[in-house]
Amino acid sequence: MSADDPNPREETLRRPHPPGTFRIGQIAGVDVLITSSWFIIAALIAVVLAPRVESVQPGLGAWKYVAGVAFAVVLYLSVLLHEASHALVARHYGYPVTSITLHFLGGATMIEGEARRPRHEFWIAVVGPLTSIAVGLAAIPLWFVTPEGIARLCVEGLAGANLLVGVLNLVPGLPLDGGRVLKSAVWGMGGNAHRGTIAAGWGGRIFAVLALLWPLFMDVVLDIRPTLFDYLLAFIIGLFLWTGATASMQGARLRQRLPGIVARDLARRTLTVPEDLPVAEAVRRAQEAGAGGIVTMAPNGSPVGIVNEAALLATPEERRPWVAVSTVARSLEEGLSLPVGIVGEQLIRAITRLPAHEYVLVEEDGSIYGVLATADVDQAFVDRHK
Repeated sequence: MSADDPNPREETLRRPHPPGTFRIGQIAGVDVLITSSWFIIAALIAVVLAPRVESVQPGLGAWKYVAGVAFAVVLYLSVLLHEASHALVARHYGYPVTSITLHFLGGATMIEGEARRPRHEFWIAVVGPLTSIAVGLAAIPLWFVTPEGIARLCVEGLAGANLLVGVLNLVPGLPLDGGRVLKSAVWGMGGNAHRGTIAAGWGGRIFAVLALLWPLFMDVVLDIRPTLFDYLLAFIIGLFLWTGATASMQGARLRQRLPGIVARDLARRTLTVPEDLPVAEAVRRAQEAGAGGIVTMAPNGSPVGIVNEAALLATPEERRPWVAVSTVARSLEEGLSLPVGIVGEQLIRAITRLPAHEYVLVEEDGSIYGVLATADVDQAFVDRHK
């Protein structure tokens, strides 16, 4: 999406939920999902907290695990606030938000498209950690007025966890929010969003290595013997940071090449025919005109469909003189007509949003310029990466 794109879609997109996720509600029209891995982390929190719960409230028996699960729910409600703040600021700037997902390592807000300006990137990213820090700071005074027991333990954990999450998320490396803040800074200074992503990606890789070295730091510097859990946690966090940073860097390198994919340059010559014309005659006219696409027209002269090449080839030769061309055409629903000037990332996003074999390219005055075949876009993408 270019910096001059004037009309980002503002409505919430409705998409099938990813496998292994469950919808638990909505915030401002955005679906809130949880993954099956959340139940694993809830169980782990319950087990880890059980001894502490027992120490502050003896005699609970198995209910101490229930208290741990309850704390996990409260903790993830604060994570939800973190992610909802991302979503609300993104919506404020006109970016559609598809969903908020709570998972093993926290949460993720799925925002449609890349930021158009550095300040958009900055505020969408930084608001999450600031929200977590605000929740943590707000919980501190509550600790002094909360009676001793499970309630105070919950407030204590809520304050500590949110302050930790907020500060760690400001680490300047992707895929953390701090990485996006760094990206916005490099982007703002140099005017190149992709260069900002590469810089923030390297930041993520550096902190991934530091996370892997954390158990060694505990042993040598802090004189604390690391446990198996410390090694496992360091590995998971390091892997998360490294893979996320690497994926972001690869995506940036791909998007650097996308501007060279221009819809106008890939358009096939197009023939317009009445929608009741026999298929055989439509094919004959297309071959005679050297057209690579056929658009069907209503009696009033407006385009109503685009002939699907696969459906056309599947129609037997002997039936083509007796079958109307409209039977092998797909109705021109919203999303199948694209502006002929669309390029790069906008083009890829448009054809991803509504997958089809062919699209009609139209001029600003509404006239038909040509037909764009997805196969041609795919080939252009391959050619630019050779």
